[in-house]
Formats: sequence, C-alpha cells, structure tokens
Amino acid sequence: QVHLVESGGGSVQAGGSLRLSCAASGYTYGSNYCMGWFRQAPGKEREGVAGLTSDGSPSYVDSVKGRFTISKDNAKNTLYLQMNSLKPEDTGMYYCAATGNAYFCAARRSADFTYWGQGTQVTVSS
Repeated sequence: QVHLVESGGGSVQAGGSLRLSCAASGYTYGSNYCMGWFRQAPGKEREGVAGLTSDGSPSYVDSVKGRFTISKDNAKNTLYLQMNSLKPEDTGMYYCAATGNAYFCAARRSADFTYWGQGTQVTVSS
C-alpha cells in the first residue's frame, strides 16, 4: 500500500514562494510511474498542476509554467513542488498523487491516479 504525506503549505502574499513536499512510502511501481501535484479551490474541480514521470520528464498546466517546478529526490522518496511568484488564483488544497503508468502524466486526470495524500492548504493573499 502506497502512503503519501504532504507538507509545506501555508499562507503567503502574492509574489511569494512555497515548497511543498510529499513523502512516499510503500512505493513499488518499479520503472514506470507518474507522480503528480493536484490542487482544488473551493467550488472548483481538482486540477492536475504538475506531473513527473519515472524517467524524470516533467509536465505542467499552462497557468503555472515558468513559476512552478516539480522534482523528486529518489534517495528520500520525496516529491517536491517549488512554487514561485505565487498568485491569489494559486490558492487551494494541494494534493500529491501517484499512479503506476507514466502515460498518465501528460493529461493528469484525477481518475487515472490511484494513491492520494491528505492534502496541504496553500493560501495566497493579494
């Protein structure tokens, strides 16, 4: 059973930065998987923000390109999301997720991801 635990959320002013972390355990996907970050604002659908394939290829939703960076420390089994130049519209609950098929990284649809963390809140004020 894969267990994902997010941390690093908080409240910042617009233009600020945060780094989210996702500690993974029980992970046995081998060489073909995708890990991603999703967010959900009140009243909105969950959105796939960024994904990282097992071979290290990142993908991003257009609204965060150039501002967010997804990365992974394999030795620590930890996924990161560095968020810079934050905007109020980045506010939401951020979730870490994993799936056993790197193919799903491009589209980042919630239904294609099997394992989810509990989420960490990010609030950006103007």
